[in-house]
Amino acid sequence: MSFYRSIVLVKQTPNTSTVTENALNADGTINRAALPTVLNPEDLNALEAALEVKDRFGGSVTVISMGPPQAAEILREALYRGADRAILICDRAVAGSDVLATSYILSQAIKKAGEFDFIFCGRQAIDGDTGQTGPECAQRLGVPQVSYMVQIVDVDGKKATLRRATGSGWETVTASLPLLASVLSETNEPRPFAAIKVMRHKHKRVPSEVADRAALAPEDRLEEWTCADIDADPARCGLNGSPTKVVDAIPIVLKKSEYKEFEPTLEGMKALVAELVEERAL
Repeated sequence: MSFYRSIVLVKQTPNTSTVTENALNADGTINRAALPTVLNPEDLNALEAALEVKDRFGGSVTVISMGPPQAAEILREALYRGADRAILICDRAVAGSDVLATSYILSQAIKKAGEFDFIFCGRQAIDGDTGQTGPECAQRLGVPQVSYMVQIVDVDGKKATLRRATGSGWETVTASLPLLASVLSETNEPRPFAAIKVMRHKHKRVPSEVADRAALAPEDRLEEWTCADIDADPARCGLNGSPTKVVDAIPIVLKKSEYKEFEPTLEGMKALVAELVEERAL
């Protein structure tokens, strides 16, 4: 049986459905303490894609994230679903990184993690919404990228055939391995936690999560890397390596002033279309 090594890039993101006036710090960075966090939704689809490769073709799945110690929670969630290895890049030097700095840091971590055949990532994160971290990592690593992947058609030797959305339809492409694929929410349905894996991994922590690091048993230790561990230049990390500046974030709430109801009949549908045309919505 073949063995394909997949790396999945995941991010712990603020739940942007609960944005308040306290969402930003004075320097324009996200005030993560003011918002509850979730595993970025499309990163779950990326993880499921990697697990599909493992299930169908054989292999391993390594999950990499960058963030504070509490971001280890999403690494445990990945292990609960079937990932084999989890790594957290945790260093004060990476705080405030924009997409340029983030892609540099992640690329350095991927190089340290070892050889790979696939890198899967979500199309975009719900906090930044740039959609550029994956493509920039592919560029830095010098590997092909397949954006907007919706299906893994086949993997054969050193080639993978994937289906991707184009905006007006779909196309099937074949690319050489290793490659990076960005994944959409409609690509798959992420699997739930497996009870036996929860029991196996629930006590795992990165050293910076616990007060007494020496007391953390080796089998309960998640990998935690600093910038020095991945040979990352501090000048290219965090705010120092981030030219992007966010000036302000304004929550917008749409409120209806009136509404109309249309009967679920042919006449009602005609009236609805006529209304939309009149309002120039169509």
